[in-house]
Amino acid sequence: MAAEVKKEIELEIAHVLFLDIVGYSKLSVDEQHAQVEELNEIVRLCEQFRKAEAASRLLKIPTGDGMALVFYKSPEEPAQCAVEISRALKDNARLQVRMGIHSGPVSGVVDVNERTNVAGAGVNMAQRVMYCGDAGHILLSHHVAEDLAEYERWRPFLHDIGSFEVKHGVLVSVTNLGGGWESATAEQTAGGHETSRPCTLGGDWRCTPRAGSNYCRSLLLCASSDYLSVACPRQKHRGASV
Repeated sequence: MAAEVKKEIELEIAHVLFLDIVGYSKLSVDEQHAQVEELNEIVRLCEQFRKAEAASRLLKIPTGDGMALVFYKSPEEPAQCAVEISRALKDNARLQVRMGIHSGPVSGVVDVNERTNVAGAGVNMAQRVMYCGDAGHILLSHHVAEDLAEYERWRPFLHDIGSFEVKHGVLVSVTNLGGGWESATAEQTAGGHETSRPCTLGGDWRCTPRAGSNYCRSLLLCASSDYLSVACPRQKHRGASV
């Protein structure tokens, strides 16, 4: 038994995809159950998920309002899985999901129900990266972005959006993973005129500042300085003027 426990708590480098349902706490209990089940079904049908599961190189951790998927082969696995999930959600206006990816150390732990779980910096940072985004975003840590940039097929979809302050004052460098929606535009509605500009955030909806303010609907940084987030309740972009 001691040998088994020791094996379970060994430290490994893993590639973590963390995702949750945006606005989950505002849903009724019935709606929460329905959306979690719908998300689970979408994830289970993803080809990358099924391949990793068949190879017994995938850990699935439910988080109540989402999940963490822990892959062990390469950072391409969570990135590909995230893209497949995003495509499946493309026309689903009801289920709003955000995703974050990081590669880092994880270790197995045995919970109170004697089930194997994982913990560690790899999981924690993936969650923090996810918290920097909003519905429709796939965000990567700087480490994962650098690794994916080594593969030519990923390079056109990587968009650096800067550093964000997260829990405990930690600064996280974040890259957006676009996935076929790079032509999305941001429209300036304040002042009674419209100006279309490219938006680095990706996603399947338009990024539109609220009238009379510099708030970005995504609460992140668009390609133009005209669309800086101001006084974002979740994170502060380094250098943003308030």
